Amino acid sequence: MYEIVFREEIAPDTWRYVVRAPEIAERRRAGQFVVLRVDDKGERFPLTIVGSDPDQGTIELIFQAVGTSTRLLADLQVGDEVIDLLGPLGHPTHIDCFGTCVVTGGGYGMAPVIPIAEALKDAGNRLIGINGARAREHVILEDRLREICDRVEVCTDDGSYGHQGFVTDVLRGIIEAGEQIDYVLAIGPTPMMRAVAELTRPRGIRTVVSLNPIMIDGTGMCGGCRVEVGGETKFACVDGPEFDGHLVNFDTLMRRQKMYDGMESEAQRMYRPHSTPCRQEEAAHGH
Repeated sequence: MYEIVFREEIAPDTWRYVVRAPEIAERRRAGQFVVLRVDDKGERFPLTIVGSDPDQGTIELIFQAVGTSTRLLADLQVGDEVIDLLGPLGHPTHIDCFGTCVVTGGGYGMAPVIPIAEALKDAGNRLIGINGARAREHVILEDRLREICDRVEVCTDDGSYGHQGFVTDVLRGIIEAGEQIDYVLAIGPTPMMRAVAELTRPRGIRTVVSLNPIMIDGTGMCGGCRVEVGGETKFACVDGPEFDGHLVNFDTLMRRQKMYDGMESEAQRMYRPHSTPCRQEEAAHGH
């Protein structure tokens, strides 16, 4: 069992949890994730490890409550426990001194950007961060991104905060202004990652995306997370989760992501919140 020691809602339906998992906290590296199960009847699903505190034996997870399993996770309170937590999984991000790097996050995709941005900065890179969201209230982790990056641009679809438009609009403006870009990281909705890859492809800019398709066991056994990269079948859980964005078959990926839409809709229709007694977040052991 893995105890939740802190929880907060950082944007509408977007939660930050600190969970006690000493072995994972000690071993995790930027870009890796966990697969968890809320209770003994729940499905397994992946979440990126945003941060860790080996001294406290805790890891930081950020997620958006959009499906049944993440809504059940959001129902849990400080002191409750997650029944299963497997990790760290996946290959750590390849970190090098590339030069000028642009790290882009769409929505809660900004959460997995943070640990990678930290590692890139520690390696001596100059960082430009682009934080995109639907509207101002959905912009997350802006302060943390500003602590890491040399320059940060924020954009919203509706123009309620920062630039109006998509992360690709901001990235295009940076490139067309003559900025030398050596590396781009894009994490967020699949259409956003595809759009970034298509923008950088003709310019030959190295582009890395983090894929999160249907994932069940996280060890390559089930084959549910298979993706096509460079004409070859890869498993996101053991071969990724990061891949060359110019080689990913996004059309196939998006079709696979829609395979279980009907089942998910039915699961949400039957959703019932946990009946866990409410606890005060002040009991968060000093976090």
